Amino acid sequence: MNILILLAACAGLLALRFVPKMNILGWLVGWWAATFVFLRWGINPPLPTSIQGMFLAILTLSLLAYISANSAHFRFALDRAVAFATEKKYTVALLVTLILLPCLVALRVYFDVTEGPAPPLSSRTIHPPPPVSIEVAGRTIDLVNDDNPYRALETEDPAAFAEHVANGRRVYYENCVYCHGDDMAGDGLFAHGYDPIPANFQDATTIAMLQEGYIFWRIAKGGPGLPSESTPWLSAMPAWENFLTEEEMWDVTLFLYDFTGHRPRAREDHGGGGDGH
Repeated sequence: MNILILLAACAGLLALRFVPKMNILGWLVGWWAATFVFLRWGINPPLPTSIQGMFLAILTLSLLAYISANSAHFRFALDRAVAFATEKKYTVALLVTLILLPCLVALRVYFDVTEGPAPPLSSRTIHPPPPVSIEVAGRTIDLVNDDNPYRALETEDPAAFAEHVANGRRVYYENCVYCHGDDMAGDGLFAHGYDPIPANFQDATTIAMLQEGYIFWRIAKGGPGLPSESTPWLSAMPAWENFLTEEEMWDVTLFLYDFTGHRPRAREDHGGGGDGH
């Protein structure tokens, strides 16, 4: 489907070559429209609206820079803009534009504010079962039996533990806050561009129900590492193992629990039937 959208956008631009007397403004509008179509419908999972707007703003500035770099193109565009704003034959079109544009903006804001949550296209598992082990930086992490290697410092060396939590705080506010929010409530700057929105870590039904190994798995593998039973999930969370060290991922896990006041779920001792860390 994405390939078809891309091909349609390219075909539209190619068709402009056969339009008689196509001027520079027509080409610029065509490029902008083709890019909008591709960003809006040609990428899966869809980009957040805020990211689409950022790319379109950059494109708009680039097109303006392009047209202003050529004096003939710039003079033509300026003359057409002045004519549209001053000549009587364009009065009706000008009035329609001045009325229609604010109305379209208002409608977009209204629909964004009043849009209710949409059910997924198919059922999905919010907390899918993790694999038994994962590979991170060439090392095998046993998600069933291994604990956070720095958790024991909480009682053995509180000062060292505090340093790891502080490092986790740095990692979180440098990388995670934009989606998960200042207070870890899942309401970050880009949160509402995803479906579903990021989890509310303050809620007792999220990380408090999970072992630290589970959190490490989701951080390390991100959206690309989600199993099939958790799709469709429009997540842009990267596989942080490509950007963070293993220690940083364990440290930010410590910080999640420390900040929210939750305790990680105890690891089940299958041999004796009890619970333990």
